[in-house]
Amino acid sequence: MVTLRPMTGADLPAVMAIERATFPLDAWSEGMMRGELDDMPRTRHYVVALDEDEIVGYAGLAAASDQADVQTIAVLDKHQGRGIGSALLTELLAEARRRGAREMFLEVRADNPRAQAVYRRFEFEEIGTRRRYYDDGTDAIMMRRKLDG
Repeated sequence: MVTLRPMTGADLPAVMAIERATFPLDAWSEGMMRGELDDMPRTRHYVVALDEDEIVGYAGLAAASDQADVQTIAVLDKHQGRGIGSALLTELLAEARRRGAREMFLEVRADNPRAQAVYRRFEFEEIGTRRRYYDDGTDAIMMRRKLDG
């Protein structure tokens, strides 16, 4: 059973290890992640997923006005398939609603069908493509979900 809690600066070593393992070609820097945390709670909402005392995943949301964007979601490979990513996405959707967002957007790698399937299961729809969006030249599929009031 995992629990979710707000991410803190003290979580960054574990979060950055997951970041580099999950996104080896285009991982965020610690400075970028710290910058995101600096905007909490004003425009950002970041959470970590804990399995006992181990951070096994994290997710982040940017929200302004009536729009929210999934900034990142990652789960350690050995913990995938247990519903942790779904729990993290559910939390981001709930926070977007709490902040009054009417739509949520995200980009997902075109070569990551597993993540795309998760987002489709959560009623995200494909709305376009960003060519060569990622550092290695991979396209990003842009997705959107309308949120209930």
